[in-house]
Amino acid sequence: MRPETEGRAAAERFRRDHSLELQPLGDLVAVIEQSAGIDVAVLDASPDEHGLTMRDPQRDTVFIGVARTPHPMRQRSTLAHELGHVVLGDWTDNSACDWSARTPMEQRADAFARHLLVPVEGLRSFLADARDIGIAMLSAVVQRYLVSPQVAAIALEQARYISAETKSDWMSVSTLDLATRFGWIDQYRGLAAETDQRRAPQRLLARAIQGYVEGVVSVRTIATVRGATLESAQAELRDAGIYPLQPEADWMDPDELPEAHVDLRALDDALDAENEDFDTTTRP
Repeated sequence: MRPETEGRAAAERFRRDHSLELQPLGDLVAVIEQSAGIDVAVLDASPDEHGLTMRDPQRDTVFIGVARTPHPMRQRSTLAHELGHVVLGDWTDNSACDWSARTPMEQRADAFARHLLVPVEGLRSFLADARDIGIAMLSAVVQRYLVSPQVAAIALEQARYISAETKSDWMSVSTLDLATRFGWIDQYRGLAAETDQRRAPQRLLARAIQGYVEGVVSVRTIATVRGATLESAQAELRDAGIYPLQPEADWMDPDELPEAHVDLRALDDALDAENEDFDTTTRP
């Protein structure tokens, strides 16, 4: 089976299994964490690093990490691509991988990402019987599905709305140009600010906060997990009314105290013995 066919089938199955239907996906980090149960973190990384997936085979747990970036559509494609590796079971030995090669495995993950973000049937439902597909419609697809113009162009060609030549022409269009030209630049700037921040895995952060409430995790630990300052973490917890639980002292009425039975005979015997010794040593 071709990588494109496998990737599309896996994406459609993922949407169906998690009741995502054909609607555009909003916060993709939340979708992955809530639907697939995978921890996701947005991290500081070098410009050439976009994303990675790690798996602990003993605990059967998976972690996805992506780089923070002012390019929101790129980050979403990276997240969907890494999710594709998880869904398709692409576990490899990192030391033997040629990351620069577009292997069938990588092509399949690319296809999964495109069809997850822009399902062809969803696109047809959105465009209906539209025939005049110009640059304005490309902008509408990019804005609706929050994908790059390149991904949108491929989806439009696959849905048979544009030709291969038009798709090729649109490969050089940038999201910023479309957002500026068609009036959604403020939305794009907001998305860029959001994806250019560090973000901790939700379940990890929730467990850390619960540990703070129970008195076993410090505020500094929570700040470290979030990549925030100690002062801001303290202020957020305080503003949310989250404080460590204070143990309550159990008070009891004196009449309810149990009667104490103390045997002083051994002490009396010891005192008597001391008195006898004293009388013996001091007698004239």
